[in-house]
Amino acid sequence: MHSFRMARLLVLAIPFYAATQSDYVSIKHKFELIETERLKPGSRVTLSPQELNAYVREELPKTVPDGIREPKLELGSGSATGSALVDFVKLRKAQGKAPGWLMRQLLAGEHPVTVVARIQSSGGRATAEVQSVEISGMTIEGRMLDFLIQNYLLPYYPEAKIGQPFELSHRMDRLDIKPNQVAVYIK
Repeated sequence: MHSFRMARLLVLAIPFYAATQSDYVSIKHKFELIETERLKPGSRVTLSPQELNAYVREELPKTVPDGIREPKLELGSGSATGSALVDFVKLRKAQGKAPGWLMRQLLAGEHPVTVVARIQSSGGRATAEVQSVEISGMTIEGRMLDFLIQNYLLPYYPEAKIGQPFELSHRMDRLDIKPNQVAVYIK
């Protein structure tokens, strides 16, 4: 009986894994087309939420191998919401820096983290504005939010621009973010 349940679980899991892998392969191909600038001017590339989530699940551990689990991305109209289980102490240790006593007490263990950002773009430029950040259901703002960005986001993504315009590369003109897709328009 146990082996039947295990077989049934595998039968149910394999299509999910295959779908996730095909979504990952699909988005990698789309990113390659954009990055190699092989798309004609006026082209539009659509990225589905499934593709984006497959990419995040596959690529995030390569950048941040320890301290973040179960990442998920949800799209809205001109916005994106990212959520994950985050262990800030592990993240800090992975950077080779021990967190201070107070931060260890406040941020020890895994915490559900949700970040909502509004993204606007046109003319080859974009701006990402953080709308809200929640850690374990508590809204983070002001100095604490600045501290987390400086000490946990920027060490992994030093090129990140929060609240200030940045150039879209590879001839991208704009991103149109909707709940069911991100459309990338090429100049």
